[in-house]
Amino acid sequence: MQKTTRAIIITGNGTNCEMEAAHACRIAGFDEAVIAHIADILSNEIRLDDFHFLNLTGGFLDGDDLGSAKAQANRLQHATVAETDEKLVEQLQRFIEAGKLILGVCNGFQLMVKMGMLPGFDNDYFSQKVTLTHNESGRFQDRWCYLKADPLSPSIFTKGIEQGIYLPVRHGEGKFLCDSQETINRIESEHLVPLKYSDEKYIAPATDFPANPNGSQNSIAGLCDQTGRLMGLMPHPEAFVHYTQHPRWTRENLPEEGDGLILYRNAANFVKSNLL
Repeated sequence: MQKTTRAIIITGNGTNCEMEAAHACRIAGFDEAVIAHIADILSNEIRLDDFHFLNLTGGFLDGDDLGSAKAQANRLQHATVAETDEKLVEQLQRFIEAGKLILGVCNGFQLMVKMGMLPGFDNDYFSQKVTLTHNESGRFQDRWCYLKADPLSPSIFTKGIEQGIYLPVRHGEGKFLCDSQETINRIESEHLVPLKYSDEKYIAPATDFPANPNGSQNSIAGLCDQTGRLMGLMPHPEAFVHYTQHPRWTRENLPEEGDGLILYRNAANFVKSNLL
């Protein structure tokens, strides 16, 4: 008997993209997309073990105090689940070890890197090696970007993207930086960068503003772990799942599906093929 495919979208403490992410999951093929407040998880009313796909969405967690997503990262690393002796981070570790999927978008990507979930070298998902910091422009950026895909990336989410995709960014702290040259070299050599900011023909990585909207090192817009099951990106795939969300939809003949939907459809197909 076919089991129910379940996605969970965490909300609370300043997220603001949970409805869009849940909608993307549903139209991509998940049977259920549950929006759960972080308090419901910490109170043990909802457990991550009951889901296949964890979505960490955009927003302004804790008002970006201490830096974007840092307060939430500290909370998730140290919080204990009510009525148990279990740390929430143990549920996260078990979720990863079970071969399930995690996608962090914008503030969710910031959360993943500050917890250490990405790049997650050698199954170490809780030691921070990279960060996302203030845009080089010194200003919040709200614009659309071209993203060149790496066909050699292990990312589950970007499978089938032949050249690139077009997605919006909206952030003040999206500049990707590594702790050392060794880290960036390993990230690049293992093809852990599924998407880079690029020119509009998806040929060359973009180094200059505005094509690279935040000054990210090596034009990095997204990052995955070695399994390809964990991925974070600053652009918003949930914000472009239908052609009417495109900024030029009244002037161009566009496909019905937006470029961002492929990430969620790949997730749904992976769950149906591998986890049920």
